[in-house]
Amino acid sequence: MAPKVAVVTGSNKGIGFAIVRALCKRFDGDVYLTSRDLNRGQNAVAELNKEGLRPKYHQLDITDPKSAEKLRDHLKENYGGLDILVNNAAIAFKVNAPEPVAVQAEQTLFVNYYSVLSTCEILFPILRNGARVVNITSSCGHLTKIKSEKLRNRFKDPNLTIEGLCNMMQEYIEAAKQGTQAADWGNSSYAVAKVAITALSKIQQRMYADRDIIVNAVNPGYAATDMTLHKGRLTIDQAAVAPVYLALDAPDSVKGQYVWKDKSAISWEEELADPDYII
Repeated sequence: MAPKVAVVTGSNKGIGFAIVRALCKRFDGDVYLTSRDLNRGQNAVAELNKEGLRPKYHQLDITDPKSAEKLRDHLKENYGGLDILVNNAAIAFKVNAPEPVAVQAEQTLFVNYYSVLSTCEILFPILRNGARVVNITSSCGHLTKIKSEKLRNRFKDPNLTIEGLCNMMQEYIEAAKQGTQAADWGNSSYAVAKVAITALSKIQQRMYADRDIIVNAVNPGYAATDMTLHKGRLTIDQAAVAPVYLALDAPDSVKGQYVWKDKSAISWEEELADPDYII
């Protein structure tokens, strides 16, 4: 029987790196650290080797379907499938970024939504029954980040499809190009993308429920990473706790949920009071 295998995207640093570290310590199988840049990925593997951990490495640029296909083919050839997929790779523009809103919207949605979706569409067919998918979202992925009630209702429509969700993302991009996005969508492309990832997780769970595949979205918490300019209150290892819980420990009843950093499944729709609930 082929060994089990886990893949963490965008894991040469930050929370993804910590998730790989934790999985290496506990997962009964091979764990793949992936990165867009080969040297950075190999250096990250070397760091974990110093800790006595033995992650595998494979290059993966989620914005390049051919890169994802190479990973898929490698996994099929060597393992016959995939058991754990943690979609962690993402980008974020800084608050004072000079790029126009329209550019930020297109680039953020391209990486944080469309490229995650593309990677899922390439890798999901090789998920084994019983596999678990963990989509890293954020406190920004809470539905109350969207100002328009009409849009919120569309996001939480139980019949929403991937096609419909993609159409919504294009609507946001067009609104950003027109400079009219703030009233309905808010001012954060990152938040829009993460709300979309939460919605995508719920759609994917409905789509793959008959294959005994579990998909959840998780807010790992506000961690000290390059993305947060190291202002986060959590260490990367603390932020890895909830994602690893979903990958390894959560009961099978936790599926299609939006899970908070304390491992609790919270309401996606209701107002939330939390000190880490930030833009």
